Parts: sequence; C-alpha cells; structure tokens
Amino acid sequence: MLCPQCSAPDTRVIDSRTLLEENCTRRRRKCDVCEFRFTTYEKLHLQMPQIVKKDGRRENFNREKVMKGLKKACSKRPISANQLEKFIDKIEKSVLDLSKSEVSSDQLGNIIMDELKKIDPVSYVRFASFYWDFGDIEDFVYGLKNNLNAKKDICYQGIKSELN
Repeated sequence: MLCPQCSAPDTRVIDSRTLLEENCTRRRRKCDVCEFRFTTYEKLHLQMPQIVKKDGRRENFNREKVMKGLKKACSKRPISANQLEKFIDKIEKSVLDLSKSEVSSDQLGNIIMDELKKIDPVSYVRFASFYWDFGDIEDFVYGLKNNLNAKKDICYQGIKSELN
C-alpha cells in the first residue's frame, strides 16, 4: 500500500477491524518512512451476473437502479434507508446463489417481489404495478390475484407433500 503523504511503498498495518454492518475491513496503517497514519477500507467485490432484458439486451446488475425502483415503491412507507440497503444486499445474495452468469430480468423481478412482499405488502403492490406494466386496472387486479393464488397453491402443495 502506497503512503498517501509521501508515496513510499512501505506501510504497516497497525490495527484491523471487521465492520459487520458495512461488510468490510477497516485497517489503520502507518508509513515506515514519514510515519503518517491513515485508514483504508477493504470490501469484497463479487462479480454479479449479467441481467438479460426481455428484448434480449444484456446489462450489468445495477444496484442503484434496483434502489431507485425500491425507493419509488416504498415512498411514504415505514421503511428506512438502512432497511433498503439490507434488502438490496439480500437480493444480491439471492442472485449470486443462483450461480449463473446470466439472470433474466423476470427472475430478478420475481426475487425482488418475493422479498418485498415479506417486508411491506403495499410496497409490493406498488412495485408490481410498474414492474408488470399492465395497460389497465382490471388486468393489474387480475394479474395480482393470479400471482397471489399461484403462490398459495405452491405453498399448499409444498405443505401437502411434507405431510405425506
């Protein structure tokens, strides 16, 4: 690590701490040449899969784009910025757990909606309204009911198979 004061290549780590809430390591360093002290933060950088859009285009997973959509859906709801950050961390983990180099935008949207439904049902409905992009209210209500009923059927089938 180069010293930011004198650019000397010899610096020592004095203290290291893991910051769990930020998922990074804080290191206090000291330059052996000029004795300048400074702090560095190390964060693990994971390669997120490409998102395949409905029209076939591919783009990088964009945390800020997900945050923008969630902020719209959660506007004026009792969800803090910290909760949204943790929510997106959970989404990223779910996407990485798929172990694929490409994930469809439908899969990503479903992951987001499944998690959002657990946190705040109103935000879930808001997110679904612009994610599904329906033309009118009747189609939206029908789609929402269909989705909820399909989830209930899947849960019921899972419980039924566990009992047998």
